[in-house]
Amino acid sequence: MNHNYDYIILIMSKRILITGSSGLVGKALVKSLLDQGYLINVLTTQKKSINKHENVNSFFWNPLKNQIDLQSLENVECIINLAGAPIAQRWTKKAREIITNSRVMSLQLLAHTIKTHNFPINHLISASAIGVYANSMTHYYEEKDTAFNSNSFLSSVVRKWEVAARIFDSENFKTSILRIGIVLDKNEGALPKLIFPVRNFLGAFFGSGNQWQSWIHIDDLVSIFSHIIKQEIGGVFNAVAPNPVRQSELVTKIASVLKKPLFLPKIPDYLLKLFLGDMSAIILESQRVCSKKIQQSGYKFKFHEIGPALENILRS
Repeated sequence: MNHNYDYIILIMSKRILITGSSGLVGKALVKSLLDQGYLINVLTTQKKSINKHENVNSFFWNPLKNQIDLQSLENVECIINLAGAPIAQRWTKKAREIITNSRVMSLQLLAHTIKTHNFPINHLISASAIGVYANSMTHYYEEKDTAFNSNSFLSSVVRKWEVAARIFDSENFKTSILRIGIVLDKNEGALPKLIFPVRNFLGAFFGSGNQWQSWIHIDDLVSIFSHIIKQEIGGVFNAVAPNPVRQSELVTKIASVLKKPLFLPKIPDYLLKLFLGDMSAIILESQRVCSKKIQQSGYKFKFHEIGPALENILRS
């Protein structure tokens, strides 16, 4: 018996629905899963994007208005939920509502639709964020920790996001939650924003520079999603590389790879808060997060250290 052939057939028959497929993680994940032979449906809030991608079935939805195309859920076995408005924007009252509702209401709509129409879907993998953990220079966070920051908007959003994901939980349904760290990618996300000033001799540390940055290479993050699909494991997992770094080390490593000097003084907290408001928490707060649980599930990281990860991204 050819077990490898049987496994390929099993993958090719598996259809996955992805929300938030137009974002940094979503685009990389769609490409990876297609390359592995999975069948892909995506939900989009942009009608002009429907059926624009070869080999991907696109369907319209609007979670804020409780609208969803039921065909998107037909023959689907697993949902990967990445939906949510960008965090990196001014946190006005309106923006806070959109950031929260875009995450919570999308999951509520999916859960209600699956239950109402009895779709035989048995696995949800939902994005979350390490921003759920409290700001700390000393604590090493594991998934079992409940030291959340009750005064933080970011932590509040993530807690509501995870509560919404857990409404899927049942005896025959697995829910997997990935608390994602700073995703390192050449073209999108946090890294290009850090690279730009360094390239132009304007690189500097933010705040004290001592805050912990728990990061992950985009390739590892995509592979963790694939790992969870294949292993069919539920639970909460920190999606971060095994070795977090201080913010000062991250900027120093970027400068080293780019062969650029760092000579400007640190940018003090008060200036960042003045220009960015509450959103400055994204770069000033510290979370040192542990990857042990996902490793114990059998996942092997490609990039353990920040140096090789940056070399791979910036010199590719």
